[in-house]
Amino acid sequence: MKYSLLVVLLAAAGCASPPPPAPLPPPPPANASKVGQSQMAPKAAAQCIGSKWTQPGGQPAMIQYVYANDTAFDVFVPGQTPPAGTAAMVRPAPTGTGSTLYFRGNDAAASSVLSQCS
Repeated sequence: MKYSLLVVLLAAAGCASPPPPAPLPPPPPANASKVGQSQMAPKAAAQCIGSKWTQPGGQPAMIQYVYANDTAFDVFVPGQTPPAGTAAMVRPAPTGTGSTLYFRGNDAAASSVLSQCS
């Protein structure tokens, strides 16, 4: 009888512990340069960048989920392909809400679009 009460108490104590913290999304690659911050959530910023790149030529930009729960995205310039094509990397802001925007590639016209989605 003593042991069954002990088992019940241990089981209840185990259920009361807080869940582990969510893992952080992966950082952008070393060859990506930080462009700035966006007040938009990562998914909204990625969609904004994708739509701005799609408008001029009509060829769609590809948006790739990098991390679950709409927290990290790579947006590829139209005509570029993963994993190493010219792209914007959208990651959650380190503090608070919003996003941090990175760019990988040498296309100055494409990187200038990122400031329109801040």
